[in-house]
Amino acid sequence: MNKKTTAFWKRPKPGKTKPSKPLAPNQLEAAKARAEAAGRRYPNLVDNAWAARHVLAQPDRDEEQAQE
Repeated sequence: MNKKTTAFWKRPKPGKTKPSKPLAPNQLEAAKARAEAAGRRYPNLVDNAWAARHVLAQPDRDEEQAQE
């Protein structure tokens, strides 16, 4: 490993690429179900992150009807 790297404290902070979005209603339900299966009352950060990554976001039915 002759590759010269800069120490992490000397590197610039990585920029945030895009703003975060709230979970879709179906993703919230999936996170709640995962938390309940694990014996937790409420979903934690890990459950929410899992839902955001693995559950496809579907628009809310009420929002679809409001747009029409």
